[in-house]
Amino acid sequence: MIGIVDYNMGNLASVKNAFELLGEKVVVESNPDKLGEYDKLILPGVGAFGDAMEHLKARGMDQAVKEYAKSGNYLLGICLGMQLLFESSEEFGITDGLGLIKGRVVAFDSSRFHTPLKVPHMGWNRMFTKEHPLFEGLDEAHYLYFVHSYHAVCSNDADSIGESVYGYRFTSAVAHDNVMGIQPHPEKSHQNGLKILQNFIKL
Repeated sequence: MIGIVDYNMGNLASVKNAFELLGEKVVVESNPDKLGEYDKLILPGVGAFGDAMEHLKARGMDQAVKEYAKSGNYLLGICLGMQLLFESSEEFGITDGLGLIKGRVVAFDSSRFHTPLKVPHMGWNRMFTKEHPLFEGLDEAHYLYFVHSYHAVCSNDADSIGESVYGYRFTSAVAHDNVMGIQPHPEKSHQNGLKILQNFIKL
């Protein structure tokens, strides 16, 4: 069974609906003591990094998610949930993250844009992926739906399994052992997004 971490900072209903559309039973879990009962875990997220970490800590979910990651079971962060996997973010000052993937989260640097672009990065964009079970059955470059103003920078290039281009190339999917994350919203990305979630179910 798959658990969705409820810490009052995510689009839980749409993520839950996407899994149920695939015939998978999921539970929105707000009790940190029960996370270990799930075969796989989803860490969603919408909003600001600092607020999300405060909510996780207030509910005891920060340590619970870290302990879950140590168990070896699969954990997938979505959008802000992916960013929370990193060591820190510079959004509204430096805030420590969960530290499950080495690296940091930074703002889009508009000085690197060759043409004027609006931030946040919002809408459909391609993700160029490395070979990984999450992307089985998808083209090497496939369109997914993005909404974000900050992006991850991996300390280890091997942890970056997907990249997209918005002004410049940035990491849009990560994996380190059993811990994975994707910046776009699979639950809003039609068949390509559902395929990623289906692949996660099969892991």
